[in-house]
Amino acid sequence: MTWTAILCVAVGTGVGACARYLTHHFVTTRLHHDFPMATLLVNIIGCLILGFVVAVAARQAISPNVALLLGSGLCGGLTTFSTFSYESLDLTQRKKGGRALGYVVLSVAAGLAAAAIGLTLGA
Repeated sequence: MTWTAILCVAVGTGVGACARYLTHHFVTTRLHHDFPMATLLVNIIGCLILGFVVAVAARQAISPNVALLLGSGLCGGLTTFSTFSYESLDLTQRKKGGRALGYVVLSVAAGLAAAAIGLTLGA
């Protein structure tokens, strides 16, 4: 581990977290309902990007530091399992179990599909 690698992850994480915040603000100010669309969107985008980065890095078409910047950094800062978990629990506690189940199933299925698409595009 080098300071350059740590800096790449830190910069990527900062950009990803800001992108998540801006996406959340953009989506929630336009869609006024209680389905967690912003979190779903950033998680799917993150899965797509990470699949692509992994495939490109496996071909050694990008440097390890760029892979860290985009993978661990950007995707790590952009995506959020903790918010996904909280929102799923919150929907359940508000007696919206069907919506919570749909959110969980859609998040996992769409995330897997996006990662597979990213892997395919990167290969």
